Amino acid sequence: MGWSVQQDADALRDAGVTGVSVRLETPRGTVTARSGVSDLVSRRPVPQDGYLRLGSITKTFVATVMLQLVDEKRLTLDQTVEQLLPGVVSGAGNDGRIITLRDLLQHTSGLYDYTADAFPDPSAQTYFTKRWRAYQPAQLVAMAMRHKPAFPPGTDWAYSNTNYVLAGMIIEKVTGRSWERQVHDRILRPLALRDTETPGTWPFLPHPHTVNYQQFTRGGPMVDTTIPYRPFDSGADGSMTGTARDANRFFTALTRGRLLKPATLAAMRTTVPVPPGNGHPAGTRDGLGLFFTPLSCGGGYLGHGGSGIGSRVLAATSTDGRRSITVSVHSRPADPHTAARHENALRDLIDHALCRTT
Repeated sequence: MGWSVQQDADALRDAGVTGVSVRLETPRGTVTARSGVSDLVSRRPVPQDGYLRLGSITKTFVATVMLQLVDEKRLTLDQTVEQLLPGVVSGAGNDGRIITLRDLLQHTSGLYDYTADAFPDPSAQTYFTKRWRAYQPAQLVAMAMRHKPAFPPGTDWAYSNTNYVLAGMIIEKVTGRSWERQVHDRILRPLALRDTETPGTWPFLPHPHTVNYQQFTRGGPMVDTTIPYRPFDSGADGSMTGTARDANRFFTALTRGRLLKPATLAAMRTTVPVPPGNGHPAGTRDGLGLFFTPLSCGGGYLGHGGSGIGSRVLAATSTDGRRSITVSVHSRPADPHTAARHENALRDLIDHALCRTT
């Protein structure tokens, strides 16, 4: 018997993940797989095409809107943050005059990632105590501005959610409408992504969905964390929800040029290396809201992941847009070695699916 998506989904379950869901679209049709349970109480099966917290996959939608504004000559990638948001990026050595929009979208700004301050003690107590606290985007940026930049803009790479909080603020400044409204009008409605939403601080996922569980201490209990952590789950860096079907449709349309002009899509796909030690496979490169990850069979795929407290989603598409896959994992362990094993199994599943499907 040959390899199957189901085998790899079951391997993730056997490694300790409570629930796994996979949706693979190819020219030959759709393949789905589910493994584990929807929740640890009823132990019902994982729902078919349930609703997901997309997390940082939100960044690809936001980058696409910003690049559409570049297409419309309302922005350029070489504009600085200071030109668009005067005085917002300053203090502690931060200088918005030398950070470009390209730096924001590509994580080459050097700006501190505010999430480390928003969730300073990753414990169940912090989660329950602070999960309802919502911040305005400007407050999150101010949190980051208390810290020195990691490096001069454009000289290195470091993932920072602060970059995309600023991107959302810039979209609103330029258009007069929120980034959420722009995502709806420019992407969700034209592509008929009816199951994708920008819920902001609304904490409840539509049904059906799988329960997300976070283990905060090694050997400790699995804590239901399906309610998001508002301090960093409410904005342009990671608040969207949706389904695997919609995620695949979005990445396929983006890769095939339905959302951006050729030159702008080429800019989005122009990458810089992701340094080792950042949790990405060797050879991963980052574009503008879009990662390129090598495949074991040659070439690579384009996509983005989303990590929440208790959840992990990865959406990927072949570089020609012919094959797309979204994998969701609904629990995360406390032990970093176990977490790395789960991440490797997740990446292997995507590699197998995109390499072995014709």
